[in-house]
Amino acid sequence: MKIHRYLELEIDEKLNNDLRDLLVEAFELLYPNRRYFKQLPHLRLLIFGDEDQVIGHVGLDYRMMNLNGEPIQVLGVIDLCVREEMRGNGIGEALLNKVINIGKTKQVDFLLLFADRPDLYLRSGFSHVDNACTWLQIDDERQIIRGIGEASFDELMIRPVGNKTWTDGHLDLMGYLY
Repeated sequence: MKIHRYLELEIDEKLNNDLRDLLVEAFELLYPNRRYFKQLPHLRLLIFGDEDQVIGHVGLDYRMMNLNGEPIQVLGVIDLCVREEMRGNGIGEALLNKVINIGKTKQVDFLLLFADRPDLYLRSGFSHVDNACTWLQIDDERQIIRGIGEASFDELMIRPVGNKTWTDGHLDLMGYLY
């Protein structure tokens, strides 16, 4: 299974349409009719099937965050999904393993994601954390900033890949919520 890396700037119209269709299908009514939810990721990892159709996707967002006053380097895992007819073939696991490897070999302290269905992530060494978070709120439809959000999330999961230790307390995402 070959995983392809795409910088967001490299995505052409055909790939844009394939990504949009996959993401809308995978996340059903929750996803707007475009290739991103709140913001474009920096990098995507893709797996293609027959006829060069995207069958597996994960977006990656690399940024600084602040954990209890300490800057941390975070690789955000965004919208991991696999075409419904291809699920159960190890595609999601292969994508996640590639993300973990990137995190371990680059300047990344933690992988971070929000998961409604955490099983795959728990099996891959992620854990739930209960931090109070602040983030930049974005209006999905109008694509404008609404303000600063503050809350804790049951879906928040992390995986250490560097030398730092995760702590309870306050997490400032210093940007949008994936």
